[in-house]
Amino acid sequence: MNVTETIASILKSEGVEWMACFPSNPLIEAVAKEGIRPISFRHERGAVMAADGFSRMNDRQKFGVVAVQDQAGAENAMGGISQAFADNVPILVLPRGSGLERTAVRPYFSAFKTYEPISKHAEVITRPDMVGAVMRRAFHALRNGRPGPVVVEMPADVCDQQVPEDATPYHSPGVYVQSPSPSDVKDAVGALLDAARPVIWAGMGVLLGGATAELREFAELTEIPVYTTMPGKSGFDERHPLALGGGSGSTTRAARQWLQESDTLFAIGSSMTRTGYGQPIPPGKTIIHSVGSIEDINKDFPVDIALPGDAKATLQAMIDEVKSRLGEHGRRGETSAPSQIASVREDWLNAWMPVLTDDEEPINPYRVIWELNQNLDLENSVVTHDAGSPRDMMVPFFTATAPHTYIGWGKSTHLGYGIPLMIGVKMAYPDRFCLNFMGDAAFGMSGLDIETAARTGVAITTLVLNNGGMATYPGGFPTARLQYGVSHMYGDYAKIAEGMGAVGITVVKPSELGPAIMRARELNAEGKTVLLDVHTKFEDRRSPRDL
Repeated sequence: MNVTETIASILKSEGVEWMACFPSNPLIEAVAKEGIRPISFRHERGAVMAADGFSRMNDRQKFGVVAVQDQAGAENAMGGISQAFADNVPILVLPRGSGLERTAVRPYFSAFKTYEPISKHAEVITRPDMVGAVMRRAFHALRNGRPGPVVVEMPADVCDQQVPEDATPYHSPGVYVQSPSPSDVKDAVGALLDAARPVIWAGMGVLLGGATAELREFAELTEIPVYTTMPGKSGFDERHPLALGGGSGSTTRAARQWLQESDTLFAIGSSMTRTGYGQPIPPGKTIIHSVGSIEDINKDFPVDIALPGDAKATLQAMIDEVKSRLGEHGRRGETSAPSQIASVREDWLNAWMPVLTDDEEPINPYRVIWELNQNLDLENSVVTHDAGSPRDMMVPFFTATAPHTYIGWGKSTHLGYGIPLMIGVKMAYPDRFCLNFMGDAAFGMSGLDIETAARTGVAITTLVLNNGGMATYPGGFPTARLQYGVSHMYGDYAKIAEGMGAVGITVVKPSELGPAIMRARELNAEGKTVLLDVHTKFEDRRSPRDL
């Protein structure tokens, strides 16, 4: 076998069932011969984003794989890779490369060199006998340590060569779990039990580590309220009495209050990266930080107790320590935290209820979120936001109930991420109803991948907030907006979807929302891709600051 065929064989041995791609790479044909389904997208960025969505749903048990061609194809993929890098998502990127003799010749594009700053691990195969070792290192990086994109560049001349019979064979690497020291666990539990107002800050590492059950048990044993970051949303059932909700730049009133007033913060499965798309942490707190990548500890915040290690193993050790101190029951029912959260939550929802149930036309986007909560089977659906207004409206108010029923993303925020992301999600969970919630500006970035979903039978629903402009910036650049129409945009998105083989449904009245959502569920179950073109008004209120 040549190098390309060997890579395809390795992917097959690793259980890869499908590969995102566009437009050309010899690996596409090679994986097809191995029985791996190649799915062609309308843009390289979309292919990467779909691989991202698949990986997010599989907790490092399976990985999204994407192949693109050299030069322009590899260049176009950069946006998706940078988003996966920002969010610590493990994907395998296999760009074709020009021949080795061109590596120093301008304008040759080196994917290996260019992607290295936005990948966890990057290599280029320079000899055919290297392929087994390179792919072993790639899968080790996917499975262990900080998650992130892994890049293996495939130079054309090398990949056409035969792999020598005496080359090092491929060896599939395992998963190696790390745990914090027992003494640090004791110190952390002691600090949390002694705290006057502790809070848990739960990130995506809880989801990727399969640690949601342990998080719930630890929270219940200690009666400590739980806030989830945007990528961590769905790692803790938001109907739970100790749930504060999730947050991006906006959040619930309870979350803001506990994050501001807490004296001790326990971050688990989170890099704690400072970002404008997350909640701030005021100074003066005792911080306990547990994360798989030790380099994230003391990165943006001074840490008092460090617990480097796997989220599941760390939480189990902390559960055992609490039980050794307090018994099997812990301190369940001994604090006022659940009643305090319930009171704040009730007041907050009562203030927002006129907005959430607004009957006016054009439709208020918050009414759309309300209808999603009322009309979805929350345990058997997956919902995501897009960048901008949809994110900040959705994250506080959509109810995430079980792991991966919601996908929060965006330390880097690429418009249009939701459509291809949700195609990858549907590949991971074909029996779930999968919906992305986006604005009309975002649709312009990836709308053609509605055709990808329709063509491939990967039936998803896209809900477009059609308000004719970019609602994130209602007060920005007023002269350019009023005199020259900057940020105004129009389209009959339902008709566009119909032209790409999907079903388009236009919604103009609030009373039509519920039936339209239910119809989308029925159509998706029949294998038909759906676009809901919802005519909405501009809405710039955000929780908790505006009510």
